[in-house]
Amino acid sequence: MKRIKNIPAFLLLTVVVALGIQSCEDKINPTLENAAPILAVDAWLNNKAETQVISLTSTQPYFQNVLPPGVSGAVVTVRDNSGKVYSFIEDDKKPGNYLWKPSASEVFGKVGDQFTLTIQTNGETFQSVSFMGRVPVIDSISFDTEKRIGATDSITQAEFWATDPLGPGDAYWIRTFKNGVALLKPSELNVAFDAGFSPGGRTDGVIFITPIRRGINSNDTNDDGTIPSPIKPGDSINVQINSITKAAFEYLNQVSIQTNRPGGFQELFSTPLANVSTNINNVNPNGSKAVGFFNVSAVSIAGKRFKKKK
Repeated sequence: MKRIKNIPAFLLLTVVVALGIQSCEDKINPTLENAAPILAVDAWLNNKAETQVISLTSTQPYFQNVLPPGVSGAVVTVRDNSGKVYSFIEDDKKPGNYLWKPSASEVFGKVGDQFTLTIQTNGETFQSVSFMGRVPVIDSISFDTEKRIGATDSITQAEFWATDPLGPGDAYWIRTFKNGVALLKPSELNVAFDAGFSPGGRTDGVIFITPIRRGINSNDTNDDGTIPSPIKPGDSINVQINSITKAAFEYLNQVSIQTNRPGGFQELFSTPLANVSTNINNVNPNGSKAVGFFNVSAVSIAGKRFKKKK
């Protein structure tokens, strides 16, 4: 039998990669074990003068392509550190949604307060603790129009201006609404620690760094693969800076990693899929588990409409 000698290393690598790419095109239908449903909590509250909502649902199999069922009949309360209790009443039109409606002059909590969420359902009690941190004032929103590199058309981007308060340890979720619609793509999740990306970045007490200030723009793509200008004449931008706990900052970063997947060949080099953390705990250590998160935010808001200069 003849032996193959002196095959260049780069040629072997090319063959291996080609076979790997070809194998990635094969469709597979994995059989996943069905786990028992557990409680899923969506409790992101704030101090805006509006109805606050806590959503309770049950988890479901991965490939079940329907909305998760709401959990009805629960007793849901939030208590602050002064002893005030906010009772959340189930919405009779949307089972699983529990509402607290403020009076004309009332808002939910105040900066510096600590809050304890308690959920009683199906004979079990779940609790979580959050803290309302401070939030900077948004000084302004600006629009910058410039020519695209190597093209004849222009691109307009929005940018907010705010300064992180002096003193390290503040965390924020910057939410954007374009023409009244929230930007909800995983790639549009915009969080900050102090005025930068992460703790220890030496960004305390300064203006938010440019990628975060410009992280309020939408990430759209046309059908032909081209990228349109994020902002067009007449578009309105509403920016809301929400204070979040450090645990919430880490949670949202984990959500971004697990949902903003590149797909295709790049997925081979991505962070493996994993469950994200939660701060919802059963008071009985031997009881069932829960997923989701509880956070209470102070909110700073600013908005502006883009008008093209004549």
